[in-house]
Amino acid sequence: MSLEKIKQDRLKKLDGLKSFGVDVYPGKGLAGRILIKEVLENFTDFEQVKREIVLAGRLRALRLHGALAFATLQDVSGSFQLFFKKDELGEEVYSLFSDNLDMGDFIEAVGELFITQKGEKTLLVKKFKVLAKALNQLPDKWHGLSDVEERFRRRYLDILMNEETKKCFETRSEIIKNIRKFLEARDFLEVETPVLQSLPGGALARPFKTHLNALDMDLYLRVAPELYLKRLLVAGFEKVYELGRCFRNEGMDKAHNPDFTELEFYWAYADYEQLMELTEELFEFLVPELEFEYQNHKINLTAPFKRITMRDLLLEHYEIDIAKADKKELVQALVGAGEKIDEEMPACKMIDELFKTLRPKIIQPTFVTNHPLEMSPLAKTSPDDKNEAARFQLLIGGMELINAYSELNDPQEQASRMKMQEHHRQDEEIQRFDQDYIEALEYGMPPAAGWGLGVDRLVMLLANAASLREVILFPAMREKEEKQK
Repeated sequence: MSLEKIKQDRLKKLDGLKSFGVDVYPGKGLAGRILIKEVLENFTDFEQVKREIVLAGRLRALRLHGALAFATLQDVSGSFQLFFKKDELGEEVYSLFSDNLDMGDFIEAVGELFITQKGEKTLLVKKFKVLAKALNQLPDKWHGLSDVEERFRRRYLDILMNEETKKCFETRSEIIKNIRKFLEARDFLEVETPVLQSLPGGALARPFKTHLNALDMDLYLRVAPELYLKRLLVAGFEKVYELGRCFRNEGMDKAHNPDFTELEFYWAYADYEQLMELTEELFEFLVPELEFEYQNHKINLTAPFKRITMRDLLLEHYEIDIAKADKKELVQALVGAGEKIDEEMPACKMIDELFKTLRPKIIQPTFVTNHPLEMSPLAKTSPDDKNEAARFQLLIGGMELINAYSELNDPQEQASRMKMQEHHRQDEEIQRFDQDYIEALEYGMPPAAGWGLGVDRLVMLLANAASLREVILFPAMREKEEKQK
């Protein structure tokens, strides 16, 4: 039977229910409902006291046998067998059930517990109520393995039909809950800063642009919350964090999505060395066993994590000293690595491109430290080398997971670096010089360290997912019609 024919059949059943005066989509909440998990855990007690049980959920199986029927009811906590008898319900009510309900419909079932001859825990239904009629048939087999795009496009079915997908997002929720627990135990205050910003500060990523009609001004979806969070250090808060969505109008691949979840925190009177120690503590808290598997790699989280400067890393792999190399040497190294480059690219950008070629090879937790200062306009200078930043990136499983540094709190130096960025800005690039932020620094910001985590990538690692789209509930997708052209 075609899907359209099935839908038409269900619409007739919908009309049949309405003709009996049934409110097919009632608005009143349920009283006394018990989760299936609770019934299973306390079955003997409930059965002995002959307590009336109220269950509600979706019908996932339906087996009609004349005057008898069995069904499987599913809620968020589990599944349970229902038993319907014409003698118990009466012929008219039983017919209402048997003639007009389908798999996928939501019902409330009220009755008594018993165990069948086959030993299955069951609810004898004394009365029931339709809560929502499903007009589309659930797939018998969800084609998640053969049609990945369809899984992401109709995530609600993916979760409904695929237990692994459901567990992945439960894992995501648990990770985020534990991150909050970790930070709040250390007295970090959760805050919220603007998503719509007049200047896209905190990162050099390309932003999404919009227009605010009320004030007739252009705004940008934030690429990072950094500059607003540091204003709060000026305001007197010493430990703040924000966990929220950021937006970057750039490429998409297995490790990038246009909108993503980022966690940033700022810690007054700390430096990037202390942040590395706190990062190790966080991973021990999230993964107490200190080991997990990711894409056929066993990742060991035992502290201390490996630490290597960017200079030493590139010297080790490319035999090029970025502290002394000229652009010609950098170009040769990039070409040798198989990269296509623009020879007009700034030297610091070439160094970053070389670093990117090495990221996929770094599997075990590694702090890559002391980036060239030109790559780090918001970071303090390293106390050991004025040409390097007091900064690190944490790489695990071939991906950058965390970016962190000791924060630049000298307003004159910060203004100078922002002006230098503006000097090199191409015509089509967006202004980044933030005079209001400079003014805030002029009121005094304590020495501090800042830390940013890609939450989606963390979940991807801990859930052993091959792509960010596996761990984002509704990832960005090309319109279906456009895909078919």
